[in-house]
Amino acid sequence: MRVSPLAPKSFPHIPSIEGVEFATASVGIKHTGRTDVMLAKISPGATIAGVFTRSATRAACVLDCQEKIGHDTPQGAAILVNSGNANAFTGSAGQASVDRICAAVSAKLGLPSRAVFTSSTGVIGEVLPDEKITKSLTELSQSFKAAGIEAAANAIMTTDTFAKGSSKSLRIEGKTVTIGGIAKGSGMIAPDMATMLAYIFTDAKIGYSDLQSLLGNSANKTFNCITVDSDTSTSDAFICAATGASNVDVSSNIEFASALEGVMLDLAQQIVRDGEGATKFVKIAVSGAASQADAHKVAMSIANSPLVKTAIAGADPNWGRIVMAVGKSGAKADRDRLSIWFGPHLVAKNGWVASSYSEEVGAEYMQQNNLSIRTDLGVGGSSATVWTCDLTHGYIKINADYRS
Repeated sequence: MRVSPLAPKSFPHIPSIEGVEFATASVGIKHTGRTDVMLAKISPGATIAGVFTRSATRAACVLDCQEKIGHDTPQGAAILVNSGNANAFTGSAGQASVDRICAAVSAKLGLPSRAVFTSSTGVIGEVLPDEKITKSLTELSQSFKAAGIEAAANAIMTTDTFAKGSSKSLRIEGKTVTIGGIAKGSGMIAPDMATMLAYIFTDAKIGYSDLQSLLGNSANKTFNCITVDSDTSTSDAFICAATGASNVDVSSNIEFASALEGVMLDLAQQIVRDGEGATKFVKIAVSGAASQADAHKVAMSIANSPLVKTAIAGADPNWGRIVMAVGKSGAKADRDRLSIWFGPHLVAKNGWVASSYSEEVGAEYMQQNNLSIRTDLGVGGSSATVWTCDLTHGYIKINADYRS
């Protein structure tokens, strides 16, 4: 499999999180010979929070998780994820599959069903062969490892070309607190809450309401600020488990909040770097907007424009397409106050091409695989930043062949 040219050199070292163990299995949901199920076992008393897609056609597993988030976990909790099948748009059969998986995990690990969270990713509209998953639970339950998070990251991939992981450790009150997370995502990426699938674990101690608030606020600055193709999945889920094993209360700790957001942003940007067919990673920054909502609207309009993305793929410094994307966004803008930069190069100023700009300089800059496009609307003081990738022939090929 061809790995994205924007991929990191290797999977990062993620320290074991006390109170979390992982197991993986190959059950042949779509392909044989690759791991496609991940099970995480979480210690008693952990806090579980999460944010999920707002898609009107979200999968049964998403609806099930939304109902369960917020319950106490005196006996512990579990997260089971399968790749190869999204278990979405499958009617009552979808919920039946979720119920059978949760019941089987509950019985095997001695947990109440409400403490079992499931996610599925892959093809939409096909009934999940959940018996393959439930039959693997004995194998899974006998192979838990505290250091198994990299294998778990590999098990949840679909069209991903590399496993995605991130971690941060920090000292609070003289003790070390660790945060570690994994994610999957490559196409159908325009999250409307979080990301395709992401799971973060920490040994910090924090209550549900505080953790839920942190996730929601940070998702709006990270996972909700990425796009590959403007399409929001039926299965987006982001779940965070705090075991409390460090016995360090981080409920109002700014350093912890910043570290958590840093892990989320790293995972989100890795998803963009693995965008289907991507060859360029692009930061879109918008300033001078009338409101933060307008700034985000313009940034996403630029980031999602097929014309902008294909120009980037071809290394064409076509700033007229940026002007188009600003104009179609619906945000307040003034043509004669608009300024545009490609990296450090001022391309247009106050509604007209800058006298210092040359097409040759712009074309040379666009050859890079890490790009920055900045726009100042000139109508206010608000700003926003999002991240995207180019749109290439590779994206078409991957998605044309997706079910074959």
